[in-house]
Order: sequence, then C-alpha cells, then structure tokens
Amino acid sequence: MGAGGRLVRPGRILVATVVHHPDDARIRHRQIAALLSAGWQVTYVAPWDGYGLEPPLDVPGLTPVDVSRARGRRRVAAQRDARRVLRELGPRHDLVLLHDPELVPVTLGLRLPPVVWDVHEDTRAVVALRSWVPDALRGPLASVASSVERLAERRMGLLLADHDYADRFAREHLVVPNTTPVPADPPAAGQVDEQGRLRVVYLGSLTHERGVQELVAVGEQLRRRTEDRVRLEIIGPGHGTAGDVLATAREAGHLTWTGFLPAGEALARLDGALAGLSLLHDVANFRPSMPTKVVEYLAHAVPVITTPLPRAVDLVQRSGAGVVVPFRDVEATVDQLLAWADDPAAAAALGRRGHELALLELDWAQHAPAFVAEVARLAGRPA
Repeated sequence: MGAGGRLVRPGRILVATVVHHPDDARIRHRQIAALLSAGWQVTYVAPWDGYGLEPPLDVPGLTPVDVSRARGRRRVAAQRDARRVLRELGPRHDLVLLHDPELVPVTLGLRLPPVVWDVHEDTRAVVALRSWVPDALRGPLASVASSVERLAERRMGLLLADHDYADRFAREHLVVPNTTPVPADPPAAGQVDEQGRLRVVYLGSLTHERGVQELVAVGEQLRRRTEDRVRLEIIGPGHGTAGDVLATAREAGHLTWTGFLPAGEALARLDGALAGLSLLHDVANFRPSMPTKVVEYLAHAVPVITTPLPRAVDLVQRSGAGVVVPFRDVEATVDQLLAWADDPAAAAALGRRGHELALLELDWAQHAPAFVAEVARLAGRPA
C-alpha cells in the first residue's frame, strides 16, 4: 500500500454473482479479463454447478468458487450461501465487486474491504419483467429495488453499465458501458454457409419481452418464403416459457437454436451473417439501455434490424448500418431480410459502415483501462 492507504500495485479482488451465468460476457470476458491482464488476482464467486459447469482451474490468476444459484423465487438460499462466502473470503481481498442487486443487503454487518456494486440494469424497472414476481408484489418490490439503490450509494462504490442510469443516483459514478472486443477485419456480411444458406442471427437470452414470438414467426416465414435458403439462427438461452417456444420451433425445423454458448464461440457465430436482429419490446427497462447485441452485430460487420428503442435507433442511424422496424412487426422485418438476401452486397456495405463506427466508439479495449483504474482507486479507499 502507498501513502494515504492507496493501492499502488495490482491487488486481490473478489467478484461475486449468484444470478449471472459464470461465462457472462460483461463479467468474465470483459471485466475479469481486463483485471487479469493488469495483474490482479481474481477470486470469482459464481454459480458454476447451478449452470452445469466445472469451475476452470487452469486460468492464471483466477480462483473460481462455487456458490448457489438464485433463480425464480428460490433466492434466499443463494443469498445465505453468498453471505457465508463473503464473510470467509472477503477480508482476504482488497476489494469486493458485486454484480447482483440481491447481494447488496447481503453485505450488511460483515467486515469487508471496500465493496462496489456494478449496476447492470434499471433495478426498479426490471421487476416488471420478472415472470416469477406475483402481480400484487410488483409495486412493493419496485420500491424495495429503489431502497437497495439508495442503500448501495450510501455504503459502497458504484459502477454503471449505462449513462442513463446516472439520473437514479445522487453522486457521479464511472460508466462502464457494454462495449465489446471489436475484430480488426471481420468477414463481410452475407456469406453462404456450408449448407448453401444465408444466416440471420439473434444473439442473447430470450423472453417474451425480448421478442421470442416475433423471432419464431420470422424464422418460420424465412424458411417458407425462401425454401430454407435463408435460415434464422438463435444463439442464447430461453428463459421461462421462451425455452418451450424455441424448442417447439426448432423441432418443427423453423430455425436453428444453439442455446447458450461461451462468449467467444457465440461471437464467432456472428461472422458472415446476413443480418442481426434485435426485436425487443417497448418496456421500461429497455428504453434507456443500449442492447448489447446491437453493439456486437456492428462490431462483427453485421447489419442490424432493430425495434425503435431510443439508444438502438441512435446507434443504427449514426452508423448507417441497418434499419428500424416497428415493434412486433414481423412482416417489415422479413421483407427487409428478403431484400438483403436478394442483394447481399448491400448488406455487406451496411455492415462495413457499422464496423467503422464500432472501431471508433464501441471497442472494449478503449474502456478497459478506465475500469481497471477505477477498481484500483476504489480499492485504495479506507474500508
């Protein structure tokens, strides 16, 4: 430690989640990867077994620790397990970085080093999207979410995933946006695959509000209207009833569904696609946020079709790399995809424009140093 108790070299950090997949792109492949590259020792507390994974034991500098998974209404056991781990391991570290709002109250009464909460989303608005929350409890739980935010700002440091989240807090906090590694020279959009088909992709988890019904309808129409010359490929898990909807569509042959893939493998599936879809609905949690999938499509030179959520519209219009369709408008989406299928060179040109903007604004390599520096600054504060 240097003068004034500030950390002057890479230290030890405990990163914790009971909700997110251990291979979550923001946590594992951006933040933890940046910390490891900067020389930090990282203890990664995550629900490895809850997601059917073996913790990696061969990553230099990374110590994985298994913890119970919070899902649906079964969350108390995961909070209790996380509290036990934080009590035992937290004091051995220079900083604790939390990734779930339910972990904020878990820290109360524990003797810990400085604690930071990485705010991934609009904590209050997301309550409305949780299918497991009874309607009668949505209002009270939204109020609890606001209380958690106020508690967190009083007791710990904050990182924000989006600039629009700043209005919910009294003080200024570093924004660590959901950017992505941008390849220097990705393949052109509109490449034909081994089966002689053009691929349209969707990357990310799926729910009703994220457009699962519209995507299935798009896949069915593409298969029928092109005699399977254009194929929809969905890369990511389906939550709740969305998993059943996707499984039925896959069984019927309307689309390809890979389920969850590790980040590197998932992003590689974007290369050469005809288009990337983001058909999110108009709900409060989505309005202020930039859909990460749109950023990832642009980074891989894939043109975008998005619904008119403000941040996505701004990015698509500034880049000139796609089109905006009305909410739930399957016909407009399919018509645009068919136009690009008839002229893949036009899709490739749009993809190149998106990639140019991604190199300038959306590359994680530009944001990683500020994140690591902020972690070091927060770790140097008195506990």
